[in-house]
Amino acid sequence: MSDRMSEKILDFFIDGHPVTAKDGQTVIQAAREHGFDVPHFCWHPQLSVPGNCRICMVEVEQDNGDPWFDIGCNMPVTAGMRVLLNSEKVKTLRKDTMQFITLNHPVDCGICSKSGECTLQDYHYEHNGAASLSRDRKNVATKFYPLSDRIMLDNERCIMCTRCVRFTNEVSKTRALGAVHRGDHSLIRPAEDANFNDDVYSDNVIDICPVGALLSRENIDNSRVWYTEATPSVCPGCERGCSIDVWHRRKAWAFKALDPKLNTRIERVTPRENPEVNGPWVCNKARDLARIFERPRAEQPMVAGGPVDRAEAIAEAARLLGGAKKAVALVSSWGSNEELAAFQQTIAASLGARLTSWVKSDHQPMPGEVVEDDILIKADKNPNRRGALALFPGLPDNGLAAIPTDADVVLVWGEGVPATSLPAGAQVIRLDSYASDDNATARVFLPISVQTERAGHYTNFEGKISAFAQSFSAAPTVSDAEVLFGMLVSAEARSGARQKVSA
Repeated sequence: MSDRMSEKILDFFIDGHPVTAKDGQTVIQAAREHGFDVPHFCWHPQLSVPGNCRICMVEVEQDNGDPWFDIGCNMPVTAGMRVLLNSEKVKTLRKDTMQFITLNHPVDCGICSKSGECTLQDYHYEHNGAASLSRDRKNVATKFYPLSDRIMLDNERCIMCTRCVRFTNEVSKTRALGAVHRGDHSLIRPAEDANFNDDVYSDNVIDICPVGALLSRENIDNSRVWYTEATPSVCPGCERGCSIDVWHRRKAWAFKALDPKLNTRIERVTPRENPEVNGPWVCNKARDLARIFERPRAEQPMVAGGPVDRAEAIAEAARLLGGAKKAVALVSSWGSNEELAAFQQTIAASLGARLTSWVKSDHQPMPGEVVEDDILIKADKNPNRRGALALFPGLPDNGLAAIPTDADVVLVWGEGVPATSLPAGAQVIRLDSYASDDNATARVFLPISVQTERAGHYTNFEGKISAFAQSFSAAPTVSDAEVLFGMLVSAEARSGARQKVSA
């Protein structure tokens, strides 16, 4: 059966070009699918249609020569209709609308944190280009109203598109925001019977706000948009593996006189739209990834708690692995698919039957954290358990207690395994990224890179594979686990060859 038979397809015209639409689609939806831009403020593809900004006005040509004007966000396509997006009358209507919207909007683009990502600013240059005609004093409203512990509202910049209200009603379902008063006195305010602080998706309203009205209280005034760039990545906060953008300082705008750490910090995290995984949303935990990745790092290789160079630490670890009779490896569920494959092809293949490998949890839910919901958040707080379990078995039900007490070597890759949970007589090789007292208790400690310092892929709980790219460079003493595994096996092979020669 053809697509046109299984789903009704309508033929119509946009600016004289023949296009198609699915039955029930609106003009703005069909136009966007075919690459035509229809300006919009209040409309959002994932939210209901309020039709209150009027900037998406289009013209429909009539056979009688009398044109029909309506908003494209709420106008369903009909067969044969002829839509004009850029007629002179439409341009005039858009300019009039922009004049009305900017009548009471402050021209503070020079200090507004949204400058560079402001739709109102873009549309002003594209569709208006002139100051508001009125010389009346602009409205005065609350400048810095704390909507929550995370979000600040500037009512003077708000254009009452109500995207934020509809998001809490329709997506996060907290119904935590509403509009009070009427007309040009309307204000966005927290609902009386809800707490916006409890909305774990609240920061999405910052992204969807088309102006500088909703701002992150943590990131406000941190850095201008044009000083930063986004690296595509994956949120490791749970096994959903949401696609995200990690924003950081552009190399061309690197600080030279200030703290160099400012050049390698995460400025903010935003969703990267992925219809198969997270759509256009992420939870607030993704926004706070700097709290995970920017913890105190461990960058010094150690043997028996003492600092050594990397070659000496690798040689000692290789000696332990080469002499192991009953070794155990606790495999990171934060390791990438590439690192897991490298471990299987190097360490696991080299030790063979002498090694038992189990997948462990690197992270558990934090106190007070939402463990799971029916939107995005999953209970497993590790991004690549499915990828790891495709190669290695998971720990038995009794967890770390399953490690044999007679294991002579235990390799711990990643976090989540305190020294007190390991067999007392085992020699421990620990690969970790963060500072911990447990690092010094291991026979060998080797620092490894974090996700933002390398590229790779995760497989989420549904089997969807997502890629993350490198944002920063690791310290010279820090290795990618994928590379380190190969170095350990090479060092073990050299050590074995020397032992044969000496024998």
